[in-house]
Amino acid sequence: MSTRLIPLPGPFDLRRTMVALGTPALEGAPVTPTEAWRATSTPEGPATLQLRLVSGRVEAEAWGSGADWLLERTPDLIGADDQPEAFDPPPGVVRDLHRRSGGLRLGKTGRVFEAVMPTVLAQLVTGVESKRSYRRVVAAYGSPAPGPRELKVPPTPDVIAQLDYSELHRFGVERKRASILIEVARRAKRLEEAVDLPRDEAYRRLQAVRGVGPWTAAYAMGIAWGDRDAVPVGDYNLPNLVSWALANEPRGDDQRMLELLEPYRGHRRRVLVLLKGSPIKEPRYGPRVALRDIEST
Repeated sequence: MSTRLIPLPGPFDLRRTMVALGTPALEGAPVTPTEAWRATSTPEGPATLQLRLVSGRVEAEAWGSGADWLLERTPDLIGADDQPEAFDPPPGVVRDLHRRSGGLRLGKTGRVFEAVMPTVLAQLVTGVESKRSYRRVVAAYGSPAPGPRELKVPPTPDVIAQLDYSELHRFGVERKRASILIEVARRAKRLEEAVDLPRDEAYRRLQAVRGVGPWTAAYAMGIAWGDRDAVPVGDYNLPNLVSWALANEPRGDDQRMLELLEPYRGHRRRVLVLLKGSPIKEPRYGPRVALRDIEST
């Protein structure tokens, strides 16, 4: 076990910061205002990280062969270099949400495949379906995490790359998404290099993989690379949420969403995180999207 204490430069909301990173809500890995756990694969091997908020500092403990690698990058993970106070939106909804958000910081994981995998599984399906499939894939192909907690490390690219698409079908993943995920795993080495590339080049590197478009790349770049301006164009719900929150329009498209977000360029991911974490909900019309039973087809 290794330990590190990280001083905080200002207010810090541990729960919201980790949720913004897409921390998997897996059983046994709670995220609370004072504690968070994360099991991950690093270049040095698997590692488990526990974060605790103690007296204005973050106490980080890590286990496993990747513990030192993970602790060295924990300040990046919790957004220690983020400067939310530099964001000064004009009067309105965004300013109100930003002022109430207090210690929300946007960090980065530095792990591309682990960011891309749940994003690919979320393509063109409901959130319930994608989270269910992700949990089942991790349970089947992940490995026991080191440390005192019963967690699973998400499967490595080497494991996924060896699968046939049919092996993912039983987890509710149809052939198209399964094939994309396997292709991403097979090209993971070059994708992991994206975290060290300039922003535009990193986007090009990700989108060179078949099936990884602007939507998937933006989500992955926001989490792994730390792009605080990432906007996932092509999202089913976001244009409606942005249009409703910022213009009182119940329906919007990508073009309208980009127009409304333009005044916040440089901080557009922050705005989206604030809106998604707020009580604001766009009006819903028509029946809910039915959950599909892919396993039996």
